[in-house]
Formats: sequence, C-alpha cells, structure tokens
Amino acid sequence: MVNEMTEIVTDQINIDQLRQEIRAPVEFLITRLQEDLGDNLQSLCVVGSALTDDFDPKHSDINTVITVSRRTHQHLKLLAGYGPKMGKLKLRAPLLMTPEYISQSLDVFGVEFLDFQLNHAVVYGPDPFAELTFRKEDIRLQCERQLKAALINLRQGYIRAQGKPKLVGELLLACVAELTILMRAMLWLTDGERDRLALPTLQKAADKFEFDADKITDLMKMKLQHHRPEIDQVEKIFENIYQVIDHLAHRVDQLQNKS
Repeated sequence: MVNEMTEIVTDQINIDQLRQEIRAPVEFLITRLQEDLGDNLQSLCVVGSALTDDFDPKHSDINTVITVSRRTHQHLKLLAGYGPKMGKLKLRAPLLMTPEYISQSLDVFGVEFLDFQLNHAVVYGPDPFAELTFRKEDIRLQCERQLKAALINLRQGYIRAQGKPKLVGELLLACVAELTILMRAMLWLTDGERDRLALPTLQKAADKFEFDADKITDLMKMKLQHHRPEIDQVEKIFENIYQVIDHLAHRVDQLQNKS
C-alpha cells in the first residue's frame, strides 16, 4: 500500500520538462517537501532564468516558489534545515506562499507575479499563477515606485560606497537585474510583446519607450556572464543606467492616464 501511494505521488512530479542541469536539485527539493510537508504541500514551481537561455549552470541560482495550504513557523524551520544542501545544489532559498497570500498581494507585488506568470514551470501540483489577473494601474504604480526607488538607491549607494569602483560596480549589477523585470512589466502595460530573455527585453523596451539600449547593454551582458565592470568603466556606466531609469520613470508616469 505504501509503495502504491509513493508511486502515485511520484507520477505527479514533472521533472522532465526542466533542463538537465537543474533536474537533480529540483528533484531533491520536491522529494524532501513531500516527505516533510505531506498534504499541506500544494505546489512547487521553478521560476526565472533557470528556464531560459540566460541560465549559466556554473553561476546561476535556481529560483523556486512553494505554495502550501497553511504557513507555520515549523515550515520555515524545516526549509532552513535544507540550507546547506540547497546551497551546494545552487537552490536559492524558496519563496513560501499560500494561495490567499498570492491573491491578496496582486496589487502590491503584481510586477513579480506577472513575471512568474510569464516564466514558470510547474513541477508539482496545480499551477498557482496561470489564472492570475492584474489591474494595469496597480502594475503601473509599482513600476513607478520601484524605478524612482532605484534612482534613490543609486544615489545613496554611490555615496555609501564613497565612489569606490568595486562597490559601485556591485550596485550597478544589482540594479540592472531588477530593471529587466520592470521593463517587462512596462511592455505589458502597453500591450507590447514580452520576452523571457534579458537582452531581447532590453531591445523591445528601448524601441517602445525610446531610449538608447546601448547605454546599458554592456552592463546587462556583464550581469548575465557574471563579470564585474572594469574600474575605468564604472563612472560612465553609472551615469548611463541612471539616465535610462530616470527616462523610464518619466515614461511610466505618463502612462498614468492610459492604464
């Protein structure tokens, strides 16, 4: 009887859809989750670059979302116990959510859920993202808030780093990663075609919102290739990405009456 039940559960796991490099790590995670969470586990999804050609097996992390019927502190303790093994397998700490949390957060985290909806693979259970719907004004407002917050973060981060190229370079790489998601959301706002890859997203956004993609193409390539900006490039790159984000912040503000 136990063997039959195990067989049924195993049949519900869809690992084969994933790229070869991430199958073993994800299989480790879903096996442990089934053992430890039982019926409280609703679904496991892989999200982000692990599903695209932007993924670098040597450097990229694997991002996942776990949905459960109810959240308890014990769940966090169990997942924390996976930490050492997950680190070795390049599994980033999972996002743990309930269906209620998702449905009640679409107005504040719509940009992230919109991106999950575009780019996810359901490994186990029902799809928590497929049927989500979003209000354009919620997405627009979040984009504006995060773009303007990025400008503040760049200014404050530069001062905090005392202008030291290595520290400023790290700030720039973190900034361009967030910018990719925001550009996809802005394309959605204007009913534009979205791409799951970073560089095509940049080009589509540059065409749609009229800015020079070359200003941040090199920085985006550095992020994808896990390289750091050269010391003598940092100041120019900083000014370029600042100009692009400032331009996008103005453009998304102009969408206010159109969304």
